Amino acid sequence: MEYKPVRAILFDLDNTLIDTAGAGRVAIQQVSRLLKTSLVGHGDAAISQICDTFKEELLRERFDPTEGKSIDEVRVGHWEESIRSNAGSCPSSSLASECYYLWKRSRLEQLSLSPEILRLLKKLGSRYKLLLLTNGETRTQREKVVAVGCEELFDAIVVGGEHAEEKPCVSIFTHCFTLLGVEPQDCVMVGDSLDTDVQGGFNAGVRATVWINNNKGGFPPDCAVKPDYTITTVLDIPNILSDFEARE
Repeated sequence: MEYKPVRAILFDLDNTLIDTAGAGRVAIQQVSRLLKTSLVGHGDAAISQICDTFKEELLRERFDPTEGKSIDEVRVGHWEESIRSNAGSCPSSSLASECYYLWKRSRLEQLSLSPEILRLLKKLGSRYKLLLLTNGETRTQREKVVAVGCEELFDAIVVGGEHAEEKPCVSIFTHCFTLLGVEPQDCVMVGDSLDTDVQGGFNAGVRATVWINNNKGGFPPDCAVKPDYTITTVLDIPNILSDFEARE
């Protein structure tokens, strides 16, 4: 079989290149401290439940900009509902807003590209076309990109919220291939989600899919699409690329 060289790498953002989950935990801790001083008489269990409810709301969130609310307004509403449902009432109209903006600011402040990942992207960018492909609401994801200062590291940045469909739909991958001027078989897709990154890459017919297994072990569930490669850190990508080069 004749092997064409890999020409492009598509990277997911959250929990692939940056530790969004870790930043979120720090942000929740900051909000917990605020709630403890604001909700006098409510113990740690109630505060924890408020924060857990907010996180559940984020997971269920289906933001629709045509409904007339900004993402900030929607998420202030998440905090307001979380406080009311677990504390019985919201003692001030501004508390939910304070919680949200503290959470948002704290999370963005924690986000960064590690020096090792920064060096990796610069090195890869000298040989391959790089594209950042991230699902999510436009403003939220663009704020993360700005916070970590990674714009210049990629040939293109594609945010799912700016398109009719997100990963794992083929259409957004086709858009990425067009931006880079490559074919699906020229590309490797790298991400932490089996449902969006790996499944999407498979759907689009990329050369290979790489799963970042943040659990540091184990195998994909039986019901999940199987990645071509499984690694525990994006820093192992050069080993996979070397494997391709050995076949060429």
